[in-house]
Amino acid sequence: MNVTLWVVQIVLALAFLVSGITKAIRPSEKLRAGFPELPPSVIRLVAVAEILGALGLILPGAIRVATVLTPLAATGLAIIMIGAVVTHGRRHESRPVIVNVVLLALTVVVAVGRFWLLPR
Repeated sequence: MNVTLWVVQIVLALAFLVSGITKAIRPSEKLRAGFPELPPSVIRLVAVAEILGALGLILPGAIRVATVLTPLAATGLAIIMIGAVVTHGRRHESRPVIVNVVLLALTVVVAVGRFWLLPR
């Protein structure tokens, strides 16, 4: 079970790191074009949260310091994914909704696994 959680954490960390970096470096005009209902500052805030969440999924367990941060990071990323599902759902974008639901489910697995099943 521990190995499975680590694999899921690594996959999630990579996905959120790529997503966060992409949003962080994208010019404001492109952010505005992609999500006209959201100000670029909100999207940048989400980008920072995704990057920090990705780091929180890996670093605490890897260096064995403050390991409670891992399930907290997963919980925070789950909250972001709920917002993403709602945002893409309102725009009737089925593919991003499906991807976000899968990411949401995986973040919940990590949060539950690290809070209750295999805490460090």
